[in-house]
Amino acid sequence: MLVRPAAAIRVCLALAAFPANATEALPGASSCSGCHAASAAVETPVPRLAGMPAARITEAMLAFRAGQRPGTIMPRIAKGFSEGEITAIAAWYAAQPAE
Repeated sequence: MLVRPAAAIRVCLALAAFPANATEALPGASSCSGCHAASAAVETPVPRLAGMPAARITEAMLAFRAGQRPGTIMPRIAKGFSEGEITAIAAWYAAQPAE
């Protein structure tokens, strides 16, 4: 993944605005819980994002956005996020405790 300096700066600013231990989801991340359950008690084929490595989330989102990974809704959702937003959301989810 190629990260441009301007994108890296936007990511740093986004992460600074939303500390990893924040209990409130980042803008954009809050809608993920509609399909990606946080609780292990919920049975779902959709992967849980909390505690997942940020690089894995970012890679998946960028692949959905580029049309390189099939999905029902994720390719359309991913197109709505910039690379910086994807990276910030991935970092936030990675910092959340997994159940």
